[in-house]
Amino acid sequence: MSDHIHLRKAVGKWVIRAEAGVLGETLDGIELTEGDREPVIYFPREDVAMVMFDKSETVTTCPYKGEATYYSIVGASGTVKDAAWSYESPKPGMEAIAGHLAFSPDYSKVARY
Repeated sequence: MSDHIHLRKAVGKWVIRAEAGVLGETLDGIELTEGDREPVIYFPREDVAMVMFDKSETVTTCPYKGEATYYSIVGASGTVKDAAWSYESPKPGMEAIAGHLAFSPDYSKVARY
């Protein structure tokens, strides 16, 4: 794992909300800190209402984490494109985030309770 990225268990209960309401909550989040960026909480998929998400065609690559696939939130008021991302098969050292989703702060709010 790169010294550029640090993973740790996210302490406490974390909730993800969007216009559509509560999308998930977890006690098993992973906090990922990358360089000097704000930490990002990764939610296990089993703690997220995946019925509210459709996989999009967007794919990006991070030199540290690998290939990210994106998900759009689908709600009654429409679709929010690429609101979350996931590393299905992350690079060595990043395996802990496999099967987890992270959320764009532009479209949702992650808070600790």
